[in-house]
Amino acid sequence: MTTETIIEQEQAESVGAATDEQLIALLVDRARGEGLKLTGEGGLLQQLTKRVLESALEGEITDHVGYDKHDPAGKGTGNSRNGTRTKTVLTDVGPVEVRVPRDVAGTFEPRIVRKRQRRLSGVDELVLSLSARGLTHGEIAAHLAEVYGAEVSKQTISTITDKVIDGMTEWQNRPLDPVYPVVFVDAINVKIRDGKVANRPIYLAMAVTVDGHRDILGLWAGDGGEGAKHWLHVLTELKNRGVADVLMLVCDGLKGLPEAVEAVWPRTIVQTCVIHLLRNSFRYAARQDWEKIARALKPVYAAPTEEAATERFMEFAEAWGRKYPAIVKLWENAWAGSSGALPRRSPLRTGRASRPRIRLKQTQRCHGILRRGVVRVPCAARPCGHSGCARGVKRADRSVPRPAGRR
Repeated sequence: MTTETIIEQEQAESVGAATDEQLIALLVDRARGEGLKLTGEGGLLQQLTKRVLESALEGEITDHVGYDKHDPAGKGTGNSRNGTRTKTVLTDVGPVEVRVPRDVAGTFEPRIVRKRQRRLSGVDELVLSLSARGLTHGEIAAHLAEVYGAEVSKQTISTITDKVIDGMTEWQNRPLDPVYPVVFVDAINVKIRDGKVANRPIYLAMAVTVDGHRDILGLWAGDGGEGAKHWLHVLTELKNRGVADVLMLVCDGLKGLPEAVEAVWPRTIVQTCVIHLLRNSFRYAARQDWEKIARALKPVYAAPTEEAATERFMEFAEAWGRKYPAIVKLWENAWAGSSGALPRRSPLRTGRASRPRIRLKQTQRCHGILRRGVVRVPCAARPCGHSGCARGVKRADRSVPRPAGRR
């Protein structure tokens, strides 16, 4: 491509962009002059959407029959236009009535607005987004009626949200990376009504990839309370999906979980979440001492080396061991999970010592479940949680912060 051709192309694009801006400004000025609304029922955007859809449908019927409208060349071809039929479709700007062309042979299958289609794809995405944010079916119907002037039944909304199950199955069974440096696992209890209301755990696993991005590995609904036996099933499933090794797994110190991890990945380091250790420590201390204990323990898990962490822990045991021996015993038992084995200012240390990232993700992903309070059937919690996961994948896929010296 020559320089002159490039210049001509850039000039054409510039003229086209300027023409588009002038057309938009002209339409807006005309709408204001005639007192038309830009959005809402009967607004300018609805009229433009109607024109665009009908123009696209007209182009489709022209391609199908092989000649333009009113063109004599189409006479005797065996198929021709056969008028139009009107139908109302729900779009992002509200309900729009469009005229769909027909052909004599009845073989025309429009792709822009398919047969029996009453909603464009953007509406389904809107409903799923509102559902993931915790709105009930009744609230979604009321929102669509208030904002878009569209009457959508609860059954229709239920049909749309049920579509997420297909995507959930594909997402839940997708292949995973062979190695993850860090995997966070935790569970959140959800109230589920199945004859009677009972707490059921929702298991969640999130990982940091070798490229430094976060990835949600899966979501599982359990029976009864959180248990190491079910975690063994979850970890085995992750291995079957391609995870050959995990360098470090961060958990809440559930009894039997380290053994389950060792059975699946024998060389994986199991780290106990520092926040869970602190919370468990507070159970054995008077409330007025919580802040002092937290300050005394911080040098232990923030130490740059294991030797330094051992020295800080001995100082803590000497200061608080006589008053709270159970806390000292707790940290001795979980020493492998609270040792200062990570380099100073490591981003993994920051993630391990600050609020657990997996708990934060649970709050974001399962907000829809928590807002509903009670899920009616056990299997309904997974699609709701998956909708939240789908909504937050982009937020989850961020690089782990690097130390200042490595940026």
